[in-house]
Amino acid sequence: MKSKIIIALFLLISSFSNAQELVWHTDVNKAITESNKSKKPLLLFFTGSDWCGWCIKLQKEVFTQPDFKKWAKDNVVLLELDFPRRTAQDESLKMQNAQIQQVFGVRGYPTIWFVTAQLENEKVNFAPVGSVGYVAGGPEKWIESAKTILASKK
Repeated sequence: MKSKIIIALFLLISSFSNAQELVWHTDVNKAITESNKSKKPLLLFFTGSDWCGWCIKLQKEVFTQPDFKKWAKDNVVLLELDFPRRTAQDESLKMQNAQIQQVFGVRGYPTIWFVTAQLENEKVNFAPVGSVGYVAGGPEKWIESAKTILASKK
């Protein structure tokens, strides 16, 4: 009986913690499909996850916080475009990320673009809405900046 209670409690805690986790896509086609299905714009996060101090700071201070997680689930589809120096990446992922980086002219990290996108005949068409980077002040200030950018789309 005790083991059943412990298992049930574990499953309940696990399901709650999983509900709080965000899905960061790495495949642009899957992210676009979800974006179009949900009618939410894409948040493109250009990062150097294993070397960029500001990217790590943004992750820690904003992207891992409950306020951001709730806002992101309700408002955007997340796509991480990573350019690591020490972590191995599949060649197709490197090529995809480099192509998207070139489209947006990203030269510094972190850079976040809000976009809408369509996938037509295996060709991606992006419609930029606006961009932002690191914003001091935690998730509240960052979300405020994001809302301002997204409001300009309407």
